[in-house]
Amino acid sequence: MSAITSATAPAQDTTAAVEKAQAVVFPNESWQTATPESQGIKQANLDKAIAEMKSFCGSNGVDEVVIVRNGYVIWSGPHADRQRLVWSCTKSFLSMCLGLLWDDGKLQPSDLACKYKPEMAEKYPTVTLEHLATFTSGYGADKTALDPGDPLYQPGKAFQYSAQSDLLASILTTIGGRSLEDLFFDRIGKTIGITRAQMDWGELTEQHGIAVNGGAGYQGSGVRITASALARFGWLMCNNGDWNGKRLLSEKYIAYATVPRTDKATPPYEKDGWYKELPGNYGLNWWTNGPRPSGTPHWPSAPAHTFAAQGNKNNNCLIVPDWKLVIVRMGGDDIVAMTLYDKVFALLDPTKQ
Repeated sequence: MSAITSATAPAQDTTAAVEKAQAVVFPNESWQTATPESQGIKQANLDKAIAEMKSFCGSNGVDEVVIVRNGYVIWSGPHADRQRLVWSCTKSFLSMCLGLLWDDGKLQPSDLACKYKPEMAEKYPTVTLEHLATFTSGYGADKTALDPGDPLYQPGKAFQYSAQSDLLASILTTIGGRSLEDLFFDRIGKTIGITRAQMDWGELTEQHGIAVNGGAGYQGSGVRITASALARFGWLMCNNGDWNGKRLLSEKYIAYATVPRTDKATPPYEKDGWYKELPGNYGLNWWTNGPRPSGTPHWPSAPAHTFAAQGNKNNNCLIVPDWKLVIVRMGGDDIVAMTLYDKVFALLDPTKQ
């Protein structure tokens, strides 16, 4: 494991250390590394956080973990540059593309989906893009996710984590007039330093000669990326869409997308579905730190505005803007409850070091 130990750190006075911890940097071709102490995190607490993750992660453990504080990598696993499918983290890339098109004035989250996909008008006349991005559309697919079947429930009346993200990807491709992968690399990837060698976004189908990248994150059509590159994605969001002085995403989009957009009282479509506690914790294809049905936050030890891209098999990018902290964990092993990361947040809380 590639822990950044304090043994190599030059001596600093307390004031200088605090000032350094408050300044943020952005990676160029490579991330800058720093000791955790220089960024306001005790080495012992970082070690405990890594041990905590190892205790609930599967066989891949922390090999593909990257922890960023103030723009410095303070811990990196030995396989942080291994590319793999990140499953439903793809949905947050989809959300970012929605944000770009919103920033361009090409859509509003409140737009009717049938405005862009007329075949939805008969059965889904009131479904909006936001319904699709929050899993509250009631959309029932027919042969594929792109073929409208009969509605499962009235829009907004339930929550169903499903493949409707692929439908949203198709609609956003129509609105943008190019593949979401091209949109992402042109507007985001090339500036923040994610290369096509580090990331590939699989294709679901084609429409009018344009590739439709998958929105749901399935094998073959989802995003494949390295942990080091996913940390760049998270660091952009951690800095409210600004990358070293260049605005790439509007504050409007981030403020809207990364807070709960569904009420905790919204019933799950499947009463005992694994996602039954998610409604109050979901934004526009981002997991948020909203209240669970019990009323407690998803991560009580983290600030209210904490959010995450989350995928199957414990692939996650957790983002804490208040702490200038990004935690990426990738792997191909066990499914774990996201609430387990609360102990990691508690250990890395820079206000309690």
